[in-house]
Amino acid sequence: MENYASNISIKAWAEEDRPREKLIAQGRRALTDAELMAILIGSGSRNETAVELSKRILHHYNNDLNKLGKATISELCNFRGIGEAKAIAIIAALEIGRRRGETETKAPDQISSSRDAYQIMRRHLMDINHEEFWIILISQSAKVLAKELVSKGGLSGTVADPKIIFHMALQRQASSIILVHNHPSGNLKPSQQDLSLTKKIADAGRLLDIKVLDHLILADTGYFSFGDEGLM
Repeated sequence: MENYASNISIKAWAEEDRPREKLIAQGRRALTDAELMAILIGSGSRNETAVELSKRILHHYNNDLNKLGKATISELCNFRGIGEAKAIAIIAALEIGRRRGETETKAPDQISSSRDAYQIMRRHLMDINHEEFWIILISQSAKVLAKELVSKGGLSGTVADPKIIFHMALQRQASSIILVHNHPSGNLKPSQQDLSLTKKIADAGRLLDIKVLDHLILADTGYFSFGDEGLM
């Protein structure tokens, strides 16, 4: 087991390896991703600086911060030199960055296109490793009444019960709804099950006079709209 008493603080590093001092002297944009992460980590070990440890972690995720953003605490703790506190610091920093991006593009409170629905739901479905099924409840004037989580499942799918969906819609007196779920695999192509479920829910909506406007599949790379593709 590694002797963590031998951890070396950033102050003890060679001057050219001190990311905090570099940030002060040159500004935050001058730092690499590994140097920024090293500031979060704070210390390395006798054999490895925090920058080197950060480079090792980033290399594991192909230097892709989006992939790193999906890492769990337990996954990060598998790296030698990363304990629970350091893993939490990394995850919290990446989550703040993600939320900042969402703040810069404020989600609309009315829906006039699939892009509006995507902007509303992306924050709920980004960076999760399981599938979730949501609905957006919409008023007669196209205002968003609510966003409701219907169900969550595993990597390969989740179950969306039409009875639960329309119970939620009737409670909120929604005039229409949009179905939304994510594909953690990143594949935006709808499955046969997705197509069948969409038809089943749309048919039920016609009986209840609650229109199903669209069904969106979200992934980190973008979204697929059944409505835009003429599949509703």
